[in-house]
Amino acid sequence: MTLPPFDLHRVRSVDEARELLGRYGDDAAVLCGGTELLLLLKLGFAAYGHLVDIKGIEELGGVRAENGTLVIGATATHREIERAPAVLDRLPALAAMERDVANIRVRNVGTLGGNLCFSDPHSDPATFLLALDAEIEHSGGRTAIPDFLVGPYETALAPRELLHAVRIPIPAPGTGIAHRKLSFHERPAATVAAAIGVEGGVISSARIAVGSVGARAVQADAAAARLAGAAVDDAGATAEAGELAAEAAGAVEDANGSVEYKQQLVRVLVERCVAAAVAAR
Repeated sequence: MTLPPFDLHRVRSVDEARELLGRYGDDAAVLCGGTELLLLLKLGFAAYGHLVDIKGIEELGGVRAENGTLVIGATATHREIERAPAVLDRLPALAAMERDVANIRVRNVGTLGGNLCFSDPHSDPATFLLALDAEIEHSGGRTAIPDFLVGPYETALAPRELLHAVRIPIPAPGTGIAHRKLSFHERPAATVAAAIGVEGGVISSARIAVGSVGARAVQADAAAARLAGAAVDDAGATAEAGELAAEAAGAVEDANGSVEYKQQLVRVLVERCVAAAVAAR
């Protein structure tokens, strides 16, 4: 497999990148890590005459803590995120999730921003960030992540817009976070993430997200509501939450299995994820 010919534009500012995207329109694509885009080009599933390389835009890089929020620049690689002191200190569950993305080669090159902009339904980060109520900062403003991930390979970014950063609220003390998945060939077939707050042996807050089984990752709000107010050892409540999450997931049949099989994966992963989140507080 060989890459089709294209012109590579290495830019140093957001304005320069946006000008090129406006000039070349549908014949241009943004390149950062390129782990998914270049594969599509090699396979002949996409073709662009111009790739706009944004890795050199300094303001789009880095990982920092800011006013109770982790701010992860669009060009930060998975490997950079998993090793960043701000992440390890304030949100180690994010580092753990990033360490489990694909393989070391992909993590060294691939970026969180690129992963989200590609909007692959089989995405570890998207599911995790849904459970953490993350927000996307882009050229047009800020968008909550459920609204940003419109569908498979589609986001809310308008033409000429760039993703600038991912903003993740640092969870309150006493919140446990867990991310669990089943993968085939490094590609998740089902993913679940949970953020669980506990007070006095009772679940005081819950957020559940499910991904990789349907057209896009989703928040399982009914499942989270079922857990809120339940005792941490209430197996019945957790099982019911798993059932509600399976219903909300929008599972579709594909090479990874039937709808029924995927729903069962979600049920099992929710139970494991909630238990792990409670234990991680």
